[in-house]
Amino acid sequence: MDEILKHVDPARPVLIAGPTASGKSALALAIAERQGGIIVNADALQVWQPWRILTARPDTEDERRAPHALYGHVRPGTEYSVGHWLRELAPLLDGTARPIIVGGTGLYLSALTEGLADIPPVPPAVRAAAEALRRSEGPERLADELRRRDPATARRIDMANPARVQRAWEVLQATGRGLSAWQAETPPPLLPLSRATPLVLTADRDWLATRIDRRFDRMIEAGALDEVRAVLPIWNPAAPWAQAIGAPELVAHLSGGIPLDAAIQAAKQATRRYAKRQRTWFRTRMRAWRPVPAESLG
Repeated sequence: MDEILKHVDPARPVLIAGPTASGKSALALAIAERQGGIIVNADALQVWQPWRILTARPDTEDERRAPHALYGHVRPGTEYSVGHWLRELAPLLDGTARPIIVGGTGLYLSALTEGLADIPPVPPAVRAAAEALRRSEGPERLADELRRRDPATARRIDMANPARVQRAWEVLQATGRGLSAWQAETPPPLLPLSRATPLVLTADRDWLATRIDRRFDRMIEAGALDEVRAVLPIWNPAAPWAQAIGAPELVAHLSGGIPLDAAIQAAKQATRRYAKRQRTWFRTRMRAWRPVPAESLG
């Protein structure tokens, strides 16, 4: 930790990226306690109110040790996007406390440091049509249509991520222009890398897989099933808040579909796949960030 802090200017905002379970939140907390600052969430799943345990949000003890912002403040059913997040973050960049921005959502961090295109809102009818198409014919239908109608965007986004594919399809349908065309008109970023200390945690695949499995076991012990049980009356698998890793598998168990052991194993596998996508994003999009071996954090 002392070696890492040598490269962290207390006067600059800090950016911390890394795959799930790599120790990002612990690093942010250590920096905040030693140098001061407010820890700001940059994880698209940790904004949702129902998921403290399942998304590994900072617990109440962590929140007592340092101020935190933009965690668990959005209720299911509320529209929320990277644009909403940037608007909420902007005042914190000009506040009295130095922000320590931490999360695993590459899109959030890239939008912050590279800029975000000013894309018109998608009408509810278009979103409903996309969700109906995905339910009736599967996510591959949207992906196939996007590849055919907007190959430039299809080459740029993570086509294995159904939410990203659906978003691109909706923009194309609503505006008649591809997402990549809108992104070509991106305004200046709120926080260029030159004004921050950007750190990205790197992790060996097997080391991280072991951490993921152990953490999910702790989540179950801490009450993750109760979190999922509480949202069953409003469960909508297509909703953004329902994309919490592990939630669909635990819903399947609670609904009588699969045994608990099978649900846990499926959730761990889903988390490992998610971590793989994150690591790929960070390798390709964050070459200018300072790498920090996660194993060195202890």
